[in-house]
Amino acid sequence: MIGEALRLIRVFHDVKLNELAEQLDVSKGYISEIESQKKKPSLDLIEKYSKRFKISTSAIMLFSEELDNDRSDLKIGIRNKMLKFLQIVEHITINNNDEK
Repeated sequence: MIGEALRLIRVFHDVKLNELAEQLDVSKGYISEIESQKKKPSLDLIEKYSKRFKISTSAIMLFSEELDNDRSDLKIGIRNKMLKFLQIVEHITINNNDEK
């Protein structure tokens, strides 16, 4: 789930994959593997995202939290709505870029 969250954060800010890789000083392939959830990001990489996008590390980690059965439904609902919102923004961004 963290990979999807990082991808949506990048898309929300309209940053291209190769652009972010250069800014974070990592390979484009590595970010692609993280975003497709083939690899897990290091804490160092999450902190780089945090600084780059001016989002607290804890907010980013919210996306990756293992949700145990005893977690509140409210927290799950908020998390799902945040992800859905970012997916909608991604869709709008892609459509706007296609129109250009």
